[in-house]
Amino acid sequence: GQGGGNDEREQTINQILVEMDGFDGNPGIITIAATNRIDILDSALLRPGRFDRKVTVDLPDFKGRTSILGVHSKGKPLEPDVDLEAISRRTPGYSGAQLENLMNEAAITAARKGKSTIGWEQIDGAVDRLMVGLEKEGGNQLPRMKELVAYHEAGHAIVGALVPDYDQVQKITIIPRSNGAGGLTFFAPQESRLESGMYSRQYLESQLAVALGGRLAEEIIYGENMVTTGASNDIQQVANIAKRMVKEWGMSDKVGRVVVQDQQGGGYMAMMQGRGSNWGEDIQDSIGSEVERLVNNSYLLAKKVLTQNKDLLEELKEMLCDTEVVSAEEFQMLLVKYGAKTVGYEVIGEERNRDKLPFQELPQTA
Repeated sequence: GQGGGNDEREQTINQILVEMDGFDGNPGIITIAATNRIDILDSALLRPGRFDRKVTVDLPDFKGRTSILGVHSKGKPLEPDVDLEAISRRTPGYSGAQLENLMNEAAITAARKGKSTIGWEQIDGAVDRLMVGLEKEGGNQLPRMKELVAYHEAGHAIVGALVPDYDQVQKITIIPRSNGAGGLTFFAPQESRLESGMYSRQYLESQLAVALGGRLAEEIIYGENMVTTGASNDIQQVANIAKRMVKEWGMSDKVGRVVVQDQQGGGYMAMMQGRGSNWGEDIQDSIGSEVERLVNNSYLLAKKVLTQNKDLLEELKEMLCDTEVVSAEEFQMLLVKYGAKTVGYEVIGEERNRDKLPFQELPQTA
C-alpha cells in the first residue's frame, strides 16, 4: 500500500505464495489463475514453482465463435432466419464475453419492440450498436445532407470494392450514429489477415485509397469548393497509415528499411536530455516527401475509380437515399449490373504528382 501500509490484497497474495512454496506436503491441489493483464503482475508470482506455466487463450476463430454463440443462445427463442455461422462471420476478433453481450443486446432490443422471438434484424442491429453506437432518432433530416452522406459512403464502398486485395463490403448505411458518424460503410476483414496481423503493402495502399473515397465522391459531385469536414477522420487515418508505412514498416525505397522514431517532447529540455531524432534532416525530408507521394497517388487512384464508375455511384446514392441501408448482396448485384472491374494490381509509383491535385491556385480576386 501507499506509504508502507498493508492492505488485504497484499495479505492475500502473501498467503498464496506461502501455500505455494512447497514447505507443506503436496495435497494434490493445482492452483489456476486467469488475468487479462499479465504485464502488471508482481514478478514474485511468476517465479518457477509458482505460476510459472502460462497458457495463452487467444480470441476464438470462426468455429470457436459459432460454438460460443450456440452456448449463449441457449434459452433464447431465435427465429428460423437466424444463422449462427452468419453472425460468426460478422464478428471477427470478438471475445466470448463480447459474443455473450451481443446476444443479450439482441434479446433486449427484441423485448423493447414487444417481440417474443429474436430475429436476424435484432442481432444485426446489435452488432452495429456494439461497433459504432446507437442509431440517432429521425436520421438525417435535411434532404441535401442525406444526399451528401449517401455520396460519401457510396464513394468509400465503390473504391473498397474495386481496389485490389481489400476487404469485402459488408453493409452500407447512412443512418447517423451516437458516435458522431453521419453514415458508415462496414467491411468484413479476412479472418487469416486479422489473426496474423500481417498486412501487405498492396492492402495498405488500397486502404489509403478507400479512406479517401468519401472525400473524392463529394469533390466529384459538388466541386472542390463545396467539400465538407465529414472526411476529417478519414484524412487522419490516411496520414497515420502513410506515416507508419514509411517510418515503421520499411515500405519506402527512398527512406529505406529503417525505423524512424518520433521525437518525444520538444524544445530545450528535449535537446538537453538527448531525446531528439537520431536521424538527420535528409531522412526527415525524405519521410515527408514519401508520405506525400503515397497520399497523392492514393487520391488519384480513388479519383480514377469513381470517375470511371460515376453511373454506379449515382445509382448507389439513390438506393441509399431510398432505403438508408444497402446490404452486401444488393451491392454485389449493383456491381454486376454495371460490369464494374477491379483496377490493376500494382503498388504506387514513384512520382509525387503534386500538380494533379486540387486547390493549386488561389481564387481570382477582382
